[in-house]
Amino acid sequence: MAEIRIRNTEERISGEENVRAFLSSQEVLYEHWNPAKLPAHLQDKFVLSDEEKAEILSTFDEEIRDLAARRGYRTWDIVALSDATPNLEELLKKFENVHTHTEDEVRAITAGKGIFIIKGTDDVGYFDVELEAGDVISVPEHKPHFFTLMDNRQIVAVRLFIETEGWIAHPFADPAFQKA
Repeated sequence: MAEIRIRNTEERISGEENVRAFLSSQEVLYEHWNPAKLPAHLQDKFVLSDEEKAEILSTFDEEIRDLAARRGYRTWDIVALSDATPNLEELLKKFENVHTHTEDEVRAITAGKGIFIIKGTDDVGYFDVELEAGDVISVPEHKPHFFTLMDNRQIVAVRLFIETEGWIAHPFADPAFQKA
């Protein structure tokens, strides 16, 4: 289940309803899918064949199509990152810069853990959303954020897009942001 850490105060928010309410107040969509639906042989696998990616998409097809219909997403894929990912450090450096997009950034975590760092309202500042299998988040367009791995350095997630070519990151320079 997702957990939030507000960076300015170190306050932690946990529990599905509390997380959902806080993220909603920050204009971030949060949902939870049943991670137990994923076949056991894929629950802790972070290097995936095209067939295994297709199996994950098929497993969550109903949830993906429901979210896509409600939010206007037209295409989706799987991203799998781990220490076995070629050029992982370069990818993470690219991810770990605050940026915005012209469409939502959506992640439905199917295995592993990840973290979104998001710029909240002025009274909140930056906050971390620690995600694990089953957590679904949609950071709205133009909201400064970035996504990265947690200490386990393993994640598999469904990404959904409005634009069929995917999203493009637009750097967001913010002197208020401090890496934690």
